[in-house]
Amino acid sequence: MTLLALDDLAVDLRGRAIFAGVSARIEAGEFVGLIGPNGAGKTTLMRAALGLVASRGHSSLLDHRAVDRARHAAWMPQARDIAWPVSVEALVALGRVPHLPTGRRLSAEDQAHVDAALAAMGLEGMRHRTATRLSGGEQARVLIARALAQDTPLLMADEPIAGLDPAHQIATMQVFARLARDGRAVIASLHDLGLAARHCTRLLLLGEGGIVADGPPGDVLTPDNLARVFHVNAWFADTPHGPVFQPLEVIE
Repeated sequence: MTLLALDDLAVDLRGRAIFAGVSARIEAGEFVGLIGPNGAGKTTLMRAALGLVASRGHSSLLDHRAVDRARHAAWMPQARDIAWPVSVEALVALGRVPHLPTGRRLSAEDQAHVDAALAAMGLEGMRHRTATRLSGGEQARVLIARALAQDTPLLMADEPIAGLDPAHQIATMQVFARLARDGRAVIASLHDLGLAARHCTRLLLLGEGGIVADGPPGDVLTPDNLARVFHVNAWFADTPHGPVFQPLEVIE
C-alpha cells in the first residue's frame, strides 16, 4: 500500500531552484533513507511533502485535512528545541494529541502508546525528569519517542540520529527498521551512509536538483554515484554481519 506519493514535486526558495521533477512512492513496509550532500534539499523535500513549504507538483499527504494528516504521518523536524519544562512523559504524550477529541484526557490505550514509545527509546527511567534538563542527545530521543507515540502509518524524520551516541544511533535505526517490518513506512534523512546501508531497505539519493538514484542500498551507493554526488570513494562489502559501508577519501 502506498503511504506517500510524490508527483513532479518542485521547490524554489529565495529565487533559487532547490529541486524539480521529484516523483516517488513510499510503500508500507519500507524504511527509506533520504541521502544527499548538504544543500541538496532533503529537509525541504520532506517539508514540501507535508505542505510546510510552498511547492509545485503534488504530494498525496495534502489530500488529507490537517487533523487527518497528523493521524497518517508523524513528523520529527531537525530542530531539537524543547521550549517548556515539562516531564519527558508529558512531552511524549503530546504525540497522542491528533487522536484525542477536544478536551479529552489520555485513555488507557493512549497511555499504552506512550509507554511503548518510552520503552522503544530507552527512556522509561527518565519519564519523570524535566525534558529541558536533559542532554541534547537525550532530548532527541524524547522527540523521536513523541513521534513514535503518534502511532501513524508513516513516520518522517529529519536527521533523527544526529547528535546521538553510536549505541543510540544503532538502536534508533533498529526501531525504525522494526516499524517497517511491522507494515508501516519510515522515511528519514541521513548523513551516516554506513548506517543507511545497513538498516534501510531503500535509499533515495538527492542531488543535482533532483533524484539521482532510487533503489536498494547496494544499487544506490555505487562508486559512480558516490563520486558524482558526494565526491568520495568508499569500501562496501556484504559480510556475515550484514552490509558494511565506509567512506574513505575525498576525490579531488
